[in-house]
Amino acid sequence: MPAALVISAPASGVGKTTLTLALARAWRNHGLKVQCFKSGPDYIDPAFHAAATGRASVNVDSWAMDRATIDHLVARGTDADIVLAEGSMGLFDGVATRGVSGTGASADIAEMLGWPVVLVIDPSGQAQTAAAIAAGLRDYRPGVRLAGVVLNRVASPRHEDLVRRALNDAGIAVFGALPRHAEISLPKRHLGLVQAEEQAEIGKLIDEAARFVAEHVDLDAVLRFAASWSPQPATNGLNVTPPGQRIALARDAAFSFVYPHMLEAWRAAGAEITTFSPLADEVPDANADVCWLPGGYPELHAGKIAANTRFRSGLRAFAETRPVHGECGGYMVLGAGLTDADGIRHEMTGLLGLETSFAKRRMHLGYRLAALAAPMPGHQAGARLRGHEFHYSTILAQPDTPLAVVHDATGAVIAETGSQRGRATGTFFHLIAEDR
Repeated sequence: MPAALVISAPASGVGKTTLTLALARAWRNHGLKVQCFKSGPDYIDPAFHAAATGRASVNVDSWAMDRATIDHLVARGTDADIVLAEGSMGLFDGVATRGVSGTGASADIAEMLGWPVVLVIDPSGQAQTAAAIAAGLRDYRPGVRLAGVVLNRVASPRHEDLVRRALNDAGIAVFGALPRHAEISLPKRHLGLVQAEEQAEIGKLIDEAARFVAEHVDLDAVLRFAASWSPQPATNGLNVTPPGQRIALARDAAFSFVYPHMLEAWRAAGAEITTFSPLADEVPDANADVCWLPGGYPELHAGKIAANTRFRSGLRAFAETRPVHGECGGYMVLGAGLTDADGIRHEMTGLLGLETSFAKRRMHLGYRLAALAAPMPGHQAGARLRGHEFHYSTILAQPDTPLAVVHDATGAVIAETGSQRGRATGTFFHLIAEDR
């Protein structure tokens, strides 16, 4: 029977990902089978989890998914020795209005599955107050159980001693304390961590993190506090309709933001997926019946995409007879033009009239519930889809037929409706689940 833990924190940027990767690799090095999950809408961290464990990681999301879907996804941890679910943001951070089975908070997953929480606490600029924060998180929601804490970025032995004493007085276990260690810092960019596949030295970095954490954290004590967990029997698979029987999926450094559970669900439903690289000037598989362009970083490669005429003309030819769909970055590439951060406009494929700009930078972030006004691959008009939007582009023009009526998590209508023209469709949100 596997043991399970949620790795969380009071806020973002405290070190959850680094600790998760280090624990996963350290236990794997000791011969344990480790299964990771990511709580919340993050399409970057699961690739790091896979690099650390050698096993695919998927997202579980209480706002977008029902309990049956979550049970189905976590059932892949049945044969593991230890399951680690990495949280997002702070432990209780979610949206104001409840979704399918929660607000999207990591605490929802911890309570729903009965998995204790290991808190990563950064006590920089404080001492005993760190214990007050940990105690407040422990007591905030009765159904969420705190296993203990790992201190990160402690300044000195004296600093560590002050924090440890206060935590011990509060009855909170301290599994270890990590001094600052630049060698295990993961590089970042505007949408989060630099992707795992872009880092040639990622294996060495995770190994160093595992060595460092094993030196400063009592791994056996953490395991003792993990909860034995008996997964619920997975009844049905995911309720996901593939966009086609044979899917041409754009996949490279500019097009990589797609949730792993979606690809698995497409394959489980019998679809075939072939990949191609727009950055390598490749075109969709001629035998595919649909093309899907996921999000990613087209803004970092806009000049190359504009120069790759074989890709652009090939995609336009494909769209003459078969549907093409783009999510976020893919949606922008389906548009007429993309203006980069330097104010330079790059011609995109022109399948849609969308014009976007990163020169006028503005963050768009949040859950989305879309009611389709027109069909898109895999879904008929009227379908309700749950997803998440996160980008820094500004819409300069969106002249085509709106694809959907889109609401945020509070129910407010938003302007990012997506677009439809001919056989081309696109959305700014990344699809997580169909609304049942």
